[in-house]
Amino acid sequence: MTPSLNLPVFQFNIQREGKKTKIFDDIRKRFIILTPEEWVRQNIIRFLIEERAFPKGLIAVEKEIIVNQLKKRPDILVYRNNGTPLFMVECKAPEVAISQATFDQAANYNIKLKLPYLMVTNGIQHYCASINFENKSFQFLKQIPHYNELEL
Repeated sequence: MTPSLNLPVFQFNIQREGKKTKIFDDIRKRFIILTPEEWVRQNIIRFLIEERAFPKGLIAVEKEIIVNQLKKRPDILVYRNNGTPLFMVECKAPEVAISQATFDQAANYNIKLKLPYLMVTNGIQHYCASINFENKSFQFLKQIPHYNELEL
């Protein structure tokens, strides 16, 4: 049973493999074990594509980056047409409260990436912010923006 999220309801390709339930990831083009965090990740990906017009071809899932000599894997990275990163989403399971530690994790990834947009979500609560590196400030957005509203 998959938990209800604060998102539209989407249809997914879900299958059982022995005792494991898997969901098809349209970005990675393979079945992934369906954990609560993966459920949130897949719903957010679908939301960004279908409801906010994010180009599917510009989305990467768990792409490895190096931060302070450590390998990290942001949940979702969205790129500009020129291939530079633009928007990152850190996903948590629905039962995981969004805390300062969640924001810190996204901010630590962003030390390397310097993205103008960060989002953290547990599928129920969504926080999206624009980052201004010149002023060393950020501003929470009232809603998750459409791709064409982002400063590309």
